[in-house]
Amino acid sequence: MGFQQKRYNLIVAACKCNDALGIGINGTIPWRLRTDMKFFSGQTSTTTKENRKNAVIMGRKTWLSIPKKFRPLPNRVNVVLSKTLSKCPEGVDHLCDSLDNAMTVLSEGPIEDAIDAVWIIGGSAAYKEAMKSSLCHKIYLTRIHSSFDCDTFIPEIDLSRFQLVSDPSVNGERQKENDIEFTFEIYQNINH
Repeated sequence: MGFQQKRYNLIVAACKCNDALGIGINGTIPWRLRTDMKFFSGQTSTTTKENRKNAVIMGRKTWLSIPKKFRPLPNRVNVVLSKTLSKCPEGVDHLCDSLDNAMTVLSEGPIEDAIDAVWIIGGSAAYKEAMKSSLCHKIYLTRIHSSFDCDTFIPEIDLSRFQLVSDPSVNGERQKENDIEFTFEIYQNINH
């Protein structure tokens, strides 16, 4: 009998940039918002089941963009996607060559029972692949209402597949920090 693959959520901060969503420049995030970092940490760390951890899946460049003192992301199972790395970087729990392989690893055997939620946290290739998959349950978007120069992008959210939803635990009001206005938006797969 086959196993049931876990669904996952995607979490990203982005600004409108041309006809896409800009998420970074030169391997960094072009804005610094403590509120957004706290939101990211809370969402990706908080579990609904005792004695479980969430998994965070990221590409190699995203892993390397995290300041060394913050790697691995604490209290989470860190999974890195890479087609070029041959051995697991220090602090990484699992190295996988594709998102499909990562989801298989997290959906089988003893690790399956140790994982609560799975989060895709970057970069653009992982986001693009995840947004197309039927396993993508929700997209948590911090929409930045300012323009920034970006060289890394993701496509706009496909509103024929995802609908904007509210969550009483998430402040959906427009907020402001460092003269930057932003909104936490949650989009749910209409087939889930």
